[in-house]
Amino acid sequence: GFTTNVIPSEVKLMGTFRAMDEAWRFKAHELIKQQTIGLVTAMGAEADVHIDVGYPTVDNDPVLTTKAWQLAEQYMGKANVEETEMRMGAEDFGYYTQQIPGCFFRLGVRNEAKGIVHNVHTPKFDIDESAIAIGMGNMAWLAVSV
Repeated sequence: GFTTNVIPSEVKLMGTFRAMDEAWRFKAHELIKQQTIGLVTAMGAEADVHIDVGYPTVDNDPVLTTKAWQLAEQYMGKANVEETEMRMGAEDFGYYTQQIPGCFFRLGVRNEAKGIVHNVHTPKFDIDESAIAIGMGNMAWLAVSV
């Protein structure tokens, strides 16, 4: 049931789990399963645990990342290249970095003077389209220079 003072016949627990290390992520999945089954069994119930694996972590190759950083500074100027904080986003680029060395970077598309200030994945997100040419140029510069 959905009433707070009634013991339900079924419980569903859902959530999001992300990590920054693949080995630890899968270890944590197993620990979650073990803890859930142990607790539920101790209470005399049954558990059906399903964890959607989701996207892999993005692992930036240190050598390639250093080179890409230097080349981006050459192309766009040091003042226009900055390090962002690590994020636990879900990004399919992680599939590439499982197979080949990679370097994930973000292109800044914010422009406060034009009122383009909203974050990605929000209804008001917009981009300063002049950033597209800069991003394409940087990618081309990286491709011919690495």
